[in-house]
Amino acid sequence: MTARPEMYRFHNGEKAELQFEVAEYEARVTKLRAAMSAMGVEAVVFTSMHNVSYFSGFTYCAFGRPYALVVTPRECVTISAGIDAGQPWRRSWCDNITYTDWQRDNYWRAIVSVTGEGCAVGFEGDHLSLLQSGKLDQFMKPARRVDVAEATMVQRMHKSAAELEIIRAGAAVADVGGYAIREAVKVGAREIDVAMAGRDAMELEIAKRFPAAEYRDSWVWFQSGINTDGAHNPVTARKLERGDILSLNTFPMISGYYTALERTLFVGEVDDASLKLWEANVGAHELGISLLKPGVSCAEVTHAINAFFEERQLLQHRTFGYGHSFGVLSHYYGREAGLELREDIDTVLEAGMVISMEPMLTVGEGQAGAGGYREHDILIITEGGNENITGYPYGPEFNVVG
Repeated sequence: MTARPEMYRFHNGEKAELQFEVAEYEARVTKLRAAMSAMGVEAVVFTSMHNVSYFSGFTYCAFGRPYALVVTPRECVTISAGIDAGQPWRRSWCDNITYTDWQRDNYWRAIVSVTGEGCAVGFEGDHLSLLQSGKLDQFMKPARRVDVAEATMVQRMHKSAAELEIIRAGAAVADVGGYAIREAVKVGAREIDVAMAGRDAMELEIAKRFPAAEYRDSWVWFQSGINTDGAHNPVTARKLERGDILSLNTFPMISGYYTALERTLFVGEVDDASLKLWEANVGAHELGISLLKPGVSCAEVTHAINAFFEERQLLQHRTFGYGHSFGVLSHYYGREAGLELREDIDTVLEAGMVISMEPMLTVGEGQAGAGGYREHDILIITEGGNENITGYPYGPEFNVVG
């Protein structure tokens, strides 16, 4: 019987052109290794999609299988399942080991082949499951464990010039999707029809701008009427009616990097009560943008916008924070929770951070102006203030359509 290996290296073909130069990834890993040294960590085992992608260039598709990136003072190796063959190696700037499923836990055997046993190991406390945590202890037998989730999150919050370039491109693609949606809005159209118009426009634009990329995961949430009450409500087959409130949400994904455009619209006409709410939310949006600058904390921005809404007796209609960071994240992985505009976040804004301004008011059915109102721009914090990289217009003058 042919011997079945626990793991192997399947370096099939040539390395692909990644979203960044190798020097970008080397710089990220160099910063990581400095943090590892300061924490007394000898090896880090990343298990999350966002950190594996950020440090290696490879954005995995788990489909029930575990993946990893192992970083030591000398090595950087992605760990992938055999079902993916050579693609993880081609899309990693570094080395790759494929583990086999001939026997259970070859994944951990592959990791230990890089780290050895008994080292001080870094892990992601916000991602490693109880099951895999037990496996880590069983196979690695660590001298001690150190949670590196917060340290790596802080590193990801500060964008390089190369990251800012891809985020600007993503914001421009989101605008393309927004204009396509605006053109598709008409009485009788279904939410799904309008959403597909926006998604198709974005994917074509991404392929034009990034011909060497992998294409996946760009999407649109286009909501109408009562479906606008939540920011993350799925698309339905509801047909648009005259006077409907709409929520336009485009989300291009470029090599793991997420951007977004979100706008309130109305079909054909807007009633007085809705217009008053819409204009108030636009006012909060503009105030928020003016506050985003170096030296100001997320909590300070949040309290200022709260006061704006409270003066207008609207604060009770706020449903979530006013913005969040951008970079390697998606609707199913990644979040830089330390850079969100909420009362309990004291992070001070610095040049090179990227954050949204996205106030939302939700008014329940049966009340005047019922629906969800949300505007969303992406801002790069600069030395002197901010750079708004969202181009699609907001407000009633442009967005009463169809």
